[in-house]
Amino acid sequence: MNSRTPRLVILISGTGSNMAALLNACENGEIDGRVAAVVSNRANAKGLDVARGAGIATRVVDHRAFADREHFDAALAREIEAFEPDLVILAGFMRILTPGFVDRFHGRIMNIHPSLLPKYPGLNTHRRAIEAGDSEAGASVHFVTTELDGGPVIIQARVPVHEGDTEESLASRVLKVEHRIYPLAVQLFCQGRLTMDSTGVHLDGEPLPASGLEYSEQSVNLTIQ
Repeated sequence: MNSRTPRLVILISGTGSNMAALLNACENGEIDGRVAAVVSNRANAKGLDVARGAGIATRVVDHRAFADREHFDAALAREIEAFEPDLVILAGFMRILTPGFVDRFHGRIMNIHPSLLPKYPGLNTHRRAIEAGDSEAGASVHFVTTELDGGPVIIQARVPVHEGDTEESLASRVLKVEHRIYPLAVQLFCQGRLTMDSTGVHLDGEPLPASGLEYSEQSVNLTIQ
């Protein structure tokens, strides 16, 4: 990245609660970046109204208008690139991206997933954690690669699974930590401290462990050094 304020493009499909957390973090200075646009594959995504209310440019690329994933992803990439992003952020974007799209933005796409990856990639993560009898669950921010939910983990946060938890109660607990760790990861990227290349993910030039950073007050302090 050059010396300009890093530009962020956020992709959503629904309410965009993580998008809202990122917008707030940019507004209050927790992220040294600017959201240039919010793009959705659904015109009725509620998060688009939130973005418009914050004065953010919005675009819709309806996946149903395209014959296949490749053509959709090509159109999506064109919309994104018009905003010259330094980082593309998936925030509840419910489309599987093609390898061509991922390669186009290699090292510049992040996602957040509601499990402690590599556990439970894909859907129904909270149900799977409860059914497995896990004592803890959580969320992971990771760089996006061509493997579904398989890219290198940047940071994870853990929450307890309580006796009697439902999918909804556990999801609510996990969502709260999602809203903490996603801004942290984006800020480290915007500061130029977090990078991904062919050798892996690095923070301040040092390799991150395979499990990434563990969310704690220490990880919060990483962003204000």
